Amino acid sequence: MPRDYWQQRNGQLDPEQDYLEIYRNLTQYEFPWETLQALSLALFRTFAVPSIGGLLDRTKEFHRHTQKRYDDTSLLLEQPTTHGFSSDEARDAIRRINQMHHAYDISNDDLRYVLSTFVVVPVRWIGQYGKRELDPGELTAVVRYYQEFGARLGIKDIPTDYPAFSALMDEYEVTHFVQTAPSHRVAESTLDLMVTFYPKPLASLVHLAARSVMDLPLSAALGYRPPPPLAARTVDASLRVRGVLLRLFPARQTPALVENYNRMRSYPGGFALRDLGTFPQTKSHR
Repeated sequence: MPRDYWQQRNGQLDPEQDYLEIYRNLTQYEFPWETLQALSLALFRTFAVPSIGGLLDRTKEFHRHTQKRYDDTSLLLEQPTTHGFSSDEARDAIRRINQMHHAYDISNDDLRYVLSTFVVVPVRWIGQYGKRELDPGELTAVVRYYQEFGARLGIKDIPTDYPAFSALMDEYEVTHFVQTAPSHRVAESTLDLMVTFYPKPLASLVHLAARSVMDLPLSAALGYRPPPPLAARTVDASLRVRGVLLRLFPARQTPALVENYNRMRSYPGGFALRDLGTFPQTKSHR
């Protein structure tokens, strides 16, 4: 397959109608690793909002069952992309997400912000570290995909284009990022899990690299000191070189599915969507 196969394929599709296929091509064929890293960074951004980080800290799920929460989130989010929004798998996954959200008093503003991170953080990561930037049609497809996702989650006043999503995320962070102990605890639990995805001798380097891709407002809100400038420059340069080198490789022919990643450890014998996530008994107020 030619190196630009997926870019050519996406260029033949209508982003207003074929946004699911375009998004699938981007996240499972052309930029799967970039998407995974970016969505992990997006997760940390949500922790830095005290109302979100505080809720996650109080439930203790990110402390007691960090691996399962990571796996469940990844698996649930993947179902609409892989199977389509009208599939049984997507309906079951979205039903589970809604059941979890409705058990807590989560504001529409917080939900819109989380949705904006799913759109903006991967686009920015790919633009900075991918082998190419997204085309305008691909950008539209990403927005349309998450408009539908958000609508099925009952989120109101969803932005209609990428600049609006970008402005929403940036403005929300300016007004809501505050350093708190609960947010730091949730971030530390998640970082402790992520370093286990790599050989033990690399643990401290992985921790440093993860903090190096955080911008200063994010790291400050999570209670981290800025990494040494040399470390930050090295991580940035390494990621950029990786993107350049990827231009030499042929297009991926098989999808990279989250459920097949080695870091997914909670369900070695397979999983049932109805069993993923948490099952709180009563509605919790912040």
